[in-house]
Amino acid sequence: MPIGPVHRTVHSVQVDAAAGVVYGLVADATQWPLHFPPNVHVERLEFDATHERLRMWVVANGEVHSWISRRRQDPVQRRIEFRHTLPQAPVETLHGTWTVEERPGGTCLLTLLRDFTVVGNRPDDVAWVKRACDTNSCAELDNIKRLAERWRHLDDLALSFEHSVRVRGPAELVYDFLYRAGDWPGLVPHVSRLDLTENSPGVQTLSMDTRTADGTTHTTESVRICFPHAGRIVHKQTVTPDLVEAHTGEWSVLPDESGVTVVSQHSVVLREEAVTRTLGPTADLATARRYVRQELGRNATTVLQLAKRHAESAIRVL
Repeated sequence: MPIGPVHRTVHSVQVDAAAGVVYGLVADATQWPLHFPPNVHVERLEFDATHERLRMWVVANGEVHSWISRRRQDPVQRRIEFRHTLPQAPVETLHGTWTVEERPGGTCLLTLLRDFTVVGNRPDDVAWVKRACDTNSCAELDNIKRLAERWRHLDDLALSFEHSVRVRGPAELVYDFLYRAGDWPGLVPHVSRLDLTENSPGVQTLSMDTRTADGTTHTTESVRICFPHAGRIVHKQTVTPDLVEAHTGEWSVLPDESGVTVVSQHSVVLREEAVTRTLGPTADLATARRYVRQELGRNATTVLQLAKRHAESAIRVL
């Protein structure tokens, strides 16, 4: 089958950080959902330190798309080549490169090039793919620049934690409660509204109003990728509260011979400039870290306990 005309997008950004730091951010694709706004989830399927195969879920023009990507890393040249082996329509083929060029004064130039073809080369489809490439490339490069330029400070802004509960009940019922998030209003005290859509099996988009401990309400939007056979639901907030720059997480249902362990894991990057306007003029990053961990921890524990009750109170019909 003939391949249509090749279209190209090229985006660059000057970064006031060492080239090695920037290359490291690009190379570690498993952390992209936390660092890149369009990326929802990345599963590393293979990796031999040079070649890797990734399954990626990405928001493109407001829609969640998924594909398999093969990458070749070259840390000496600070170059990463990639191509999509299972692109999603209307993309027919897509490949490209990340390059990091060292510049004087400890700075560097980061460039992202994409070449793509479109099924049938219809103008509307070409424009759709180009718009997605332009929007996502700019978001990715801008965020890499922000992260790299405050790299030494990033540990103060980032936090990860988890909570777990043991359940003496069927793993399927635990997963069922977590999966049916659309039923949470009226069941989960801190959820006052939740609109859920699932246009593709296992890919959920949520808009949710959540009450905090002081009674205020904030609205978030999220994407969840569900893996029922593995007992996993990964999630990323695409619209976050003011205090949070990025938030990813996972629900894991882990059965064993004596019961089920259910784990709620969260990774967060704080928005430093929002700390005082959200928590008051005397608040600092330590205050913000405690606040976010307490709020998310309280909410996660509530859901875990409700999932436990749902599974343990099930009535067997013989």
